Amino acid sequence: MRPFFGIKQRIMKRNILFLLLIISSLSVSADIRQITGNWKTVDDKTGDSFSVVTIYRGTDGLFYGKVSKMLVGPADLKCDKCPGEDHNAPLEGLVIIRGMKYDAKNNQLVGGKVLDPESGNFYYGKIYPKDGKLVLRGSVDRLGVLGRNQTWIRE
Repeated sequence: MRPFFGIKQRIMKRNILFLLLIISSLSVSADIRQITGNWKTVDDKTGDSFSVVTIYRGTDGLFYGKVSKMLVGPADLKCDKCPGEDHNAPLEGLVIIRGMKYDAKNNQLVGGKVLDPESGNFYYGKIYPKDGKLVLRGSVDRLGVLGRNQTWIRE
């Protein structure tokens, strides 16, 4: 009869671990909701809003952002300075945030690349919420020292 000793304790431990896993995943999903969704981009130099970017989780588990709506200029603007397959692609629908990972510890997206359609250059990126807004840090170096910030407003 010894093999059955402790079954209740093992089941309770398993249930407690399962409950903790669910609670931790709920808090992670609540944090990522601070980042995902629709954001009005704001030019860091002029303060003007020029597009709406939708940040979403891809099927690969990484995060992306695409221009879902242009707020200025003609609707058929093209990315004439973008490289490769993005060259002359319409800005509306263009994926400008690519392959970022969620860092739950710091509640931010890191890694991946950010495309600046104005210059056609890719930058290292970091995205995090701050005071109800979203900060996108684009930089030429991986550490984020040489770059600039844009603060976006939730649409």
